[in-house]
Amino acid sequence: MKNLKFIYISIGILAFTACNEPEDVDLSPEVIVEEQVELTAGSADFSNYVALGNSLTAGFTDNALFQAGQSMSLPNLLSQKFSLVGGGSFVQPLTNDNIGGLAAGGARIQDPRLVFGGAGPVPLESVIGPVTVSTDIVLNNPTGPFNNLGVPGAKSFHLLAPGYGNLANVQLGLANPYFVRMTGSTPDISVLEMAVSQAPSFFSLWIGNNDVLGYATSGGDGTNPITPVSGVPGVGFDGSYGALIATLTAGGAQGVVANIPNVVDIPHFTTVPHNPVPLDAATAAAVNNAYAQYNGGLQAAFGALAGTGLFTEEELEARTISFAEGSNNAVVIEDETLTDLGAINPAFAALPKLRQATENDLLVLPASSFIGTLADPNNPLSVNGVAIPLSDKWVLLPSEQEEIAVATEAFNQIIESTAAQAGLALVDANSLLKQLANGGITSGDFTLTSSLVTGSAFSLDGVHPTARGYALLANEFMKAIDATYGSNFEASGNLLNVGDYPTNYSPALQ
Repeated sequence: MKNLKFIYISIGILAFTACNEPEDVDLSPEVIVEEQVELTAGSADFSNYVALGNSLTAGFTDNALFQAGQSMSLPNLLSQKFSLVGGGSFVQPLTNDNIGGLAAGGARIQDPRLVFGGAGPVPLESVIGPVTVSTDIVLNNPTGPFNNLGVPGAKSFHLLAPGYGNLANVQLGLANPYFVRMTGSTPDISVLEMAVSQAPSFFSLWIGNNDVLGYATSGGDGTNPITPVSGVPGVGFDGSYGALIATLTAGGAQGVVANIPNVVDIPHFTTVPHNPVPLDAATAAAVNNAYAQYNGGLQAAFGALAGTGLFTEEELEARTISFAEGSNNAVVIEDETLTDLGAINPAFAALPKLRQATENDLLVLPASSFIGTLADPNNPLSVNGVAIPLSDKWVLLPSEQEEIAVATEAFNQIIESTAAQAGLALVDANSLLKQLANGGITSGDFTLTSSLVTGSAFSLDGVHPTARGYALLANEFMKAIDATYGSNFEASGNLLNVGDYPTNYSPALQ
């Protein structure tokens, strides 16, 4: 490949003496030649690239998997650059259309994508009307083998699990319908086995997000626990991750891995304010009257327990509920970390563990469409988040956020040490998200932040990137590969221009 040359001409500037006599000036042009560096793979072998992971690998965006999003998936963007230095074809398990969603024998099991409704994310069908979800795990699965083995919803240990792509196991909760689309005539093959069977020369692995994300998106209510840090493969994160890397590299494959962002920094948890409730004077008075008995019970408990140190004045103040006329009333939430007053004195067993949210509590994004609705359509005062407290699934308490932070740090230590021992490239996705959440990242002419809709990095579900966000990630992966394998995607000017990638998809895209 011939080197391209860019010539810049610098012309001297005439200078004058104090008496306006011209100085001798060299008017000959100065020629500066800048050579563009030729792209090279360094020591990396991209001839057979296979990607493993979850929804972030699959190309999930706007709460769905659909063709336009898949075309902008992180590994597909990488494969396009790898093809310039020896990379081969890259096959993805494409869905049938741009509607999104998933069906099983004609029955919908995953809804279509979200779209922008003018003020925020709304379901596609609320804009264009009813649609038929045509991507059906029973009727029309694609044919592999596939280079993109990203399985939305997968946790670390799921990549090792036999039968995770077996249609018969879906109704038992033991299989993932997205992986069912890939397994074909080998329904009990694991994701890892499917990857190794292709003898990859280079792989990417980004897994572990769901090992904490499921707990977070369920508000820490216990229905989707954090994966144990330690345990054998298939149980603990350390055993599972170690087995993945050991198996993938056993045949000499090179690769790049990424660590786990602290998920509480994503817009799914930072968009809904803790105090979104508007009330007029009359309604505020009515709600306060409804909580009068509860507040009185707290006062009685405090008086009875005074001096014991078991129920402090600070907790009494935090648990006392009060609304006022205005637009910034805090929602009422359940908080299991509050003192169980009934356990101290049975006389107070009827007092629930309630308080109003503070700025330290994080409300999940779906709460935005739940707060303010009526629990009883016939009772105008039965407002969810006001008269009816928000249950645990809608809120991440500070204690739950701390659990997530501790687990994330432990998982990342495992990822980083395992990657270092195997000589793999490492992407610090955790630091990347922190930058997006704290001022943003400038790439070319664009600055991306973690704000929903306006930040350009995150799609309408508040969890997954936009196409522009995936392009930003692809650049970080290439930079990490450069640093480890001596390629020069960055130095040769072969990083992606994030401005070439969209931040949303039209509702008309089908």
